Amino acid sequence: MKKSKAYQPDLIESLRDASEAEEYLNAALEEDDPELFLVALRNVAEAQGGVAQLAEKSKLNRESLYKMLSGRGNPEFRSLDALLHALGFRLAVTANR
Repeated sequence: MKKSKAYQPDLIESLRDASEAEEYLNAALEEDDPELFLVALRNVAEAQGGVAQLAEKSKLNRESLYKMLSGRGNPEFRSLDALLHALGFRLAVTANR
């Protein structure tokens, strides 16, 4: 039987590219599952230097950021906006078509 390869290292490597990260986050949003979006956001944060570096850049408390990006996270709008801004993204609204 062929051994499987862990996908996480390759995923994190690909998410270092801003275009890949953008598509990944948008795909997670389309699933309409807030927990999945937070996992995706955590992966992008890891790819962009890790939570500690992101906490400093976003001016959010590191422990709060870890909690926010956990499976049980429930970020406030301001925190989510600060995090996305630190990653080089912004929130946008589009019409359902």
